[in-house]
Amino acid sequence: MKLQFEPIQPSSDSSFTLLHHTDPAAIDVRWHYHPEYELVYLPRGRGRRHIGRHLSRYAGGELVFIGPDLPHLSFSYGRQTDFEQIVVQLRPDFLGPDFLQRPELRAVQQLFARARQGLTFGVAVRRQVGPQLAQMLTQPPFERLLTLLQVLHTLAATPDATSLNADAGRGHAPRQESERLSRVYGYLQEHFRQPVEVATLAELTHLTVPAFCRYFKRMTGLTLTDFVQEYRVNHACLLLLEDRPITEVSFASGFNNLSHFNKTFRKLTGLSPSEYRQQQAALAE
Repeated sequence: MKLQFEPIQPSSDSSFTLLHHTDPAAIDVRWHYHPEYELVYLPRGRGRRHIGRHLSRYAGGELVFIGPDLPHLSFSYGRQTDFEQIVVQLRPDFLGPDFLQRPELRAVQQLFARARQGLTFGVAVRRQVGPQLAQMLTQPPFERLLTLLQVLHTLAATPDATSLNADAGRGHAPRQESERLSRVYGYLQEHFRQPVEVATLAELTHLTVPAFCRYFKRMTGLTLTDFVQEYRVNHACLLLLEDRPITEVSFASGFNNLSHFNKTFRKLTGLSPSEYRQQQAALAE
């Protein structure tokens, strides 16, 4: 699946974009990125979460805040029925270039900084914020803006937020570097099952091999080898939720040796593949 840039335009009567989807077939499912922040709320259901290098499943609904230029897959992926999502897309300067510099918004500024790695919020926060996001769908522009500010304040104040790419990146990367990393993510998303050559990625990003290795470690906190192994194991975790033989999961995740797969999986998760499958089955009951 090729990484694509998604252009976003706010509504004519608003400084941000508000979307409401109930038909998954109407959403363009793709691996994409954009310079806007994106708040996504799904009141119910389960599905696949793929944000940056993070892959997992969600159940019982979802609330995530995705930073700019962070590649992600549409949340309609794999959903057939009982689908609803509310999406808010906005730039950090949607209320002016100094908006986040106001002293009253210091916590919101920190929220925006943390969202660059992708954030998911707990059930209690989702239950508090969800009705407010739904209310925005019928509000006139001014009241809608006030509600959005209240939502951002709530998200900034809660400790119940988890980073989806906790060790990825440090601070705000220049736009050129973010776009470069997006190209790397796109290549790995498409080719992670195959041997990944650092020279290929260096050429893709117009860097020498040593420069690419330094750049990648600085941007992700991981070496390329560790990143690819973690990506493959995350993908295997998704496949283990299905009724597939573990050998098939191993090969479908880019491991050509079952023993190496088992060893790497345990190293990164603390469980064997079969133990992980049993654990997830118990949690789903």
